[in-house]
Amino acid sequence: MEKKLFWDRVAWAYDIFGVLINKKANLEIRKIVAGKITGSDQVLECACGTGIVSEAIAPKCQSLVATDIAEKMLNKARKKCAKYKQVDFKIGDIMRIEAKDNCFDKVVAANVIHLLPEPLLAIKEMYRVCKKGGKIIIPTYINEKERGDVSLLSKLFERAGAGFQRQFTFQSYQNFFQDAGYKDVEYTIIRGRVPCAVATIQK
Repeated sequence: MEKKLFWDRVAWAYDIFGVLINKKANLEIRKIVAGKITGSDQVLECACGTGIVSEAIAPKCQSLVATDIAEKMLNKARKKCAKYKQVDFKIGDIMRIEAKDNCFDKVVAANVIHLLPEPLLAIKEMYRVCKKGGKIIIPTYINEKERGDVSLLSKLFERAGAGFQRQFTFQSYQNFFQDAGYKDVEYTIIRGRVPCAVATIQK
């Protein structure tokens, strides 16, 4: 409940970071994620926030269910995607996805894994609801190196209440999936003020 209230409180300002401060990286995230979506795909997006990535997925897919724990985040996302009738926004928790096994072609969760105390449980849930032959696409903010300016920025976010649980580098992000037993994974790094790593799991 506390996390939900935090994201509701910051919904009005979230796009200042996502669209303005880290614009370069987020434009590339949108491009990469959209490039993995086809017109026949039924897509689930978890922790969609204000719809920065939803807006790129929506015109590419057959249907999109986009979820978040914060209603005010969802309200902003709905406005961004109002013209797309194949999109359904609803309250939902990435840790307990309300969907049957094997029902989505693509499952997306952008820039949330580093915030979760039990990220492997979330990934297990995403894997569960993804169809055999589908893909789980997980972009996540990372540090360029173990210690540096990006780490300091992460600390500032944490002081604001974002509660970073992990501070991955590109290498440690790959190790994270490998150590968890996910073998068929493609990795892409995106440069920006706050860089991002995209892990795409083939199921």
